[in-house]
Amino acid sequence: MQLLDGKYVSEKVKVEIAEEAAQFLAETGRQPHLVAILVGNDGGSETYVASKMKNCEKVGFISSLYRYDNSVTEAELLEKVREINADADVDGLIVQLPLPKHIDPEKVTEAIDPKKDVDGFHPINLGRMMRNLPCYIPATPYGILLMLQAYHIDTTGMHCVVVGRSNIVGSPMSVLMARNANPGNCTVTLTHSKTKDLKEQVLQADIIIAAIGKKNFITADMVKPGAIVIDVGINRETSTETKSGFKLYGDVDFENVAPKSSYITPVPGGVGLMTIVGLLKNTLASARKEIY
Repeated sequence: MQLLDGKYVSEKVKVEIAEEAAQFLAETGRQPHLVAILVGNDGGSETYVASKMKNCEKVGFISSLYRYDNSVTEAELLEKVREINADADVDGLIVQLPLPKHIDPEKVTEAIDPKKDVDGFHPINLGRMMRNLPCYIPATPYGILLMLQAYHIDTTGMHCVVVGRSNIVGSPMSVLMARNANPGNCTVTLTHSKTKDLKEQVLQADIIIAAIGKKNFITADMVKPGAIVIDVGINRETSTETKSGFKLYGDVDFENVAPKSSYITPVPGGVGLMTIVGLLKNTLASARKEIY
């Protein structure tokens, strides 16, 4: 079993991004600029956004954060998105999810200029991804591809089973693993909460990508020997064992699944760190006008 070390790979890729950002600054006189909008005080969202801002600084990007409390109206938020869309100095815009119930996340996502949609959630970017055209790939799937590349894992001809069909991870991941590329060229099965023979499906997998949001959902009896296991889950539980007061668990029962795997990602220290790298690479691509 080999650990797919998100910390090691993300730090390595961030050094490359920092070098490219410095070159961009020397050529253009400006730094790539990422803007984030955060609504409310969700603990997980606060942590993610703080990490994104910190990493921007680390690689030589400018980052700006606009904060709103839960009382912000949908109209106010959409107006801010339009304002940022029109700002030529901004390369990437992310609106941290989840949003309060009175705000339609689809409306907000669709309001973001596709050219600045570095999260890769806009229907235009998702549509371009479906057709294997240049686009911003959603940050988490992009991070997973970068991880597989870093370990020189040839996925050609493998059976990939994706567990979870979210628009953020599961669905785009299934498309990316099936496309004519490496990583890719897999036969893909997309499973979800309504899949009747889920265990049997997962047992056939050469690659398991677990993104269902349930602690230790993938157990050892669902994994065939030698499988590659990618755990996207980040499940927070209160804990007296840690300084932060909470502990993170993946969607995979790591302790029991790891001995059966050929490769496996830990939680924390795996896919989460690669997600930020995907976001940074998309922002740099936007600044360089590589996609649009």
